[in-house]
Amino acid sequence: MTSLASQQLAVNERGIEYLQPDPDGFRAYVREHKQRALVSKLVDEREAVARFVADGDYLVYDCNYLQRGPASLMREIMRQKRRDLWIGAKFTYVALGLLVEAGCVSRADVGFFGSRGPLFIRALKEGRLKFYEYSNAAMTLRLRAGAQGASFIQTKSFGGTDGYRYSGARTIEDPFTGQPAVLLPALNPDTAIIHVQEADIYGNARIFGTGIAHTETALASKKVIVSAERIVDTEEIRRNPGLTSIPWFAVDAVVLAPYGAYPGSCQGVYAADPEHTTEVFAAMAQDRVPAYLEKWVHSVASHAEMLEQRVGTGKLIDLRTRELIREGYQA
Repeated sequence: MTSLASQQLAVNERGIEYLQPDPDGFRAYVREHKQRALVSKLVDEREAVARFVADGDYLVYDCNYLQRGPASLMREIMRQKRRDLWIGAKFTYVALGLLVEAGCVSRADVGFFGSRGPLFIRALKEGRLKFYEYSNAAMTLRLRAGAQGASFIQTKSFGGTDGYRYSGARTIEDPFTGQPAVLLPALNPDTAIIHVQEADIYGNARIFGTGIAHTETALASKKVIVSAERIVDTEEIRRNPGLTSIPWFAVDAVVLAPYGAYPGSCQGVYAADPEHTTEVFAAMAQDRVPAYLEKWVHSVASHAEMLEQRVGTGKLIDLRTRELIREGYQA
């Protein structure tokens, strides 16, 4: 598989690498490759990752490992040993750490992550990881610009920070006010992975509750994989189209993945697993991620097998009950 991101590297005046915005190229890619017909895109995790995540891709994900994150897809990426990924990471720590330790990531644009953890310090010192600093807001704005077909977007929240120095941002004189204006390069990722509560077989997806930038992420990306807690009939989607968060024409693959955000929560469906989240944070802090990956990723063949062999039906029912109680329903 050939990386698309490697064809668009640029370097700013501070020597910081970023993807050269190419809105016309993105539009051309969408015209040539995106499926507009209503055809089923339903596949399993293994096929979705094999077809739509390539070595060297610029990869983004919405939310994080512990709250409606596409955890089952992340584990499949690690299981298939994707390499040299460039991650666009917002509100992340655990997900990026696992992907780095699994050998999948060589670069990261980060809005926030625990850079003082032993895992990241070792990866940086060994030259296995480069990271470029943005804010969580800046990364979201970059995706918004990519979704709008622009080559940049202006922000007033990032200039004058240490993060600015290590980012691909630039400063110009605003032609209207004469004041300094910080410009962020638009972002059109190669691949986006997004977990949702509901989707139909064509890719129309619904997200309920907390979100960050799922619509912008999907519309800005060349390839989009959606994993869903359940598949609903398209007639149900059409009865209330205002609930559709991501339209079918942006999506390339749909994966049925009950508990696909596990060990994190999926609002309205199940709560996070406190024992598992404690385990993964301890693995990150105590530099024991390889043992965690062996247990939860490499020793099982799939997400379904992991749930069956490592979690169990009783725990899954308990997590669903906890969330129903939190939402105010009778268990």
